[in-house]
Amino acid sequence: MDIEFESIEHIREFQNELLRKQVSYLAAHSPYYKRMFAATGIQPSTIRTIDDLQRLPFTEKADLQRFNDDFLCVPREEIIDYITTSGTLGDPVLFGCTEKDLERLAYNEHKSFACAGLHKGDILQLMTTIDKRFMAGLAYWMGIRRMGASIIRVGNGIPELQWDTIQRLHPTAIMCVPSFILRLIEYAEQNNIDYRHSSIRKIIGIGEGLRDQQFNLNLLGQRIHDKWPEVELYATYSSTEMSATFSECEHACGGHVHPELIIVEIIGEDDKTVEDGMPGEIVITTLGVEGMPLLRFRTGDIAAKVVEPCACGRNSYRLTPLIGRKHNMIKLKGTTIYPPAINDVLDNTPFVGNYVVVVRSSEAGTDEVIVRISLNDSTIKADSAIKTLKDRFRSRLRVAPEVEILPADVIQQINFPAKSRKPVKFIDERVG
Repeated sequence: MDIEFESIEHIREFQNELLRKQVSYLAAHSPYYKRMFAATGIQPSTIRTIDDLQRLPFTEKADLQRFNDDFLCVPREEIIDYITTSGTLGDPVLFGCTEKDLERLAYNEHKSFACAGLHKGDILQLMTTIDKRFMAGLAYWMGIRRMGASIIRVGNGIPELQWDTIQRLHPTAIMCVPSFILRLIEYAEQNNIDYRHSSIRKIIGIGEGLRDQQFNLNLLGQRIHDKWPEVELYATYSSTEMSATFSECEHACGGHVHPELIIVEIIGEDDKTVEDGMPGEIVITTLGVEGMPLLRFRTGDIAAKVVEPCACGRNSYRLTPLIGRKHNMIKLKGTTIYPPAINDVLDNTPFVGNYVVVVRSSEAGTDEVIVRISLNDSTIKADSAIKTLKDRFRSRLRVAPEVEILPADVIQQINFPAKSRKPVKFIDERVG
């Protein structure tokens, strides 16, 4: 039986056993964690349960960048595939995957797609890159292949090619960054494509949230739903470091953990574990990774853990939609906000085309936020657009950032720099 449907007690003991095996593996094979255990004087054999993890120091992104090679646990000749992180917070980090790691990735995505209701016979149109050393695109392809379903590797962008593919091959599901769906809809409306009666029945989103902390559709999700109510929306959360995916099921009340693949702690400002249901930073320990396992890695992402059993029958815990990234928190005019809240307003404003949010330090040392947008409606005047957008920000966030209007091609170049695998919508220029 799938471990996710077992009792909470059984799942916890199951994870404890896998944790003991992973810690023993790290102590034997990881140069970095060998040094950590020696420096702290902690015997690996004393880490017996998830609660014992709190005795260990965290692994930071800076550690991965400074000592990248020391995290590798196998000889180079055993690496089958090389992957790097996106490098949004500094230099990209290299991850080496063994054959076992690739099989684990396929298993992870197979389970995640099944959680979202896909099965053999479905056709998934993949609107993300599968090259550029990107783990996710490769994992999606392997997961669908393992499931026995079909996949169409179109890649990101190019609405014309996406619709041509949909009309030719009739996929049942698409996977992409949710905000791109609005571009697909806009293209369909401009070119008389009856998208509401297309073959698409599911949209699986990556990289952007679709729901708020109460699991209701956020502004972006609601806008997609209002335009295209025939499709089911599923959100996912994942990262290269965790080599695992949290996917919503049909009940859309959080991303389900796969207990055989990862352990999650939620920690507060004091670096202590918070109570279940309280928001904090996601800290992960990978299970079953062979090439570069991680122990207590701080993701920087803020969410809460939901422990009540889901109506789908799974008893494993879930994660709420992300509130934001810890390092991206903004204090604007005394109000704490995260970039996703700003994005939500922009994504739900019809005259806003592309945009980028810039945060920088003022002369007084406080945060300044500048929202740079392009307009997709030539009939609206700039002054009117700025006033309307500021009013929307105040209504939703209680404060309004500065708004600047730039040509569409300028914003496009900022959003999609040559070496980026993901759209750049947030730039942090703060000092320190």
